[in-house]
Amino acid sequence: MTLEERVNQDLKDAMRAKDEARLRGIRAIKSAILLIKTDGSGQAIDEAKEVQLLQKLVKTRQESYDIYIKNNREDLAATELEEINVIKVYLPQMMEGQELEDALKAIIAETGATSAKDMGKVMGAANKALAGKAEGRAISEIVKKLLA
Repeated sequence: MTLEERVNQDLKDAMRAKDEARLRGIRAIKSAILLIKTDGSGQAIDEAKEVQLLQKLVKTRQESYDIYIKNNREDLAATELEEINVIKVYLPQMMEGQELEDALKAIIAETGATSAKDMGKVMGAANKALAGKAEGRAISEIVKKLLA
């Protein structure tokens, strides 16, 4: 089942359940998919593109959430957090902690990096290998720690 099919089915279920938070999140995903399909590029939406799309949606909402918290707008922040939680359901399980660190150690060994000067080479390989499996910020922090 593609992301679009899953979203359409979940949208119907959320409408039946009158779940406003899920409806907002699912409609955001559906809207983003429609924008990609009608952008004129003619490219098919593969799984990697779906994950990238979902990560972008989460990232923009996370940035809004942080701004709302900073400005003491908990009401708006709560809405963003609800949508983040709905969108994250559609993302694959992200690598964290020791699992991510082990994968990055293997990439560092593979690239032959030995110091912080090699960080660009490691980050390029890591972002390519772990695309959609780990957050860029987490990758960067661990790589810095391992190369220090």
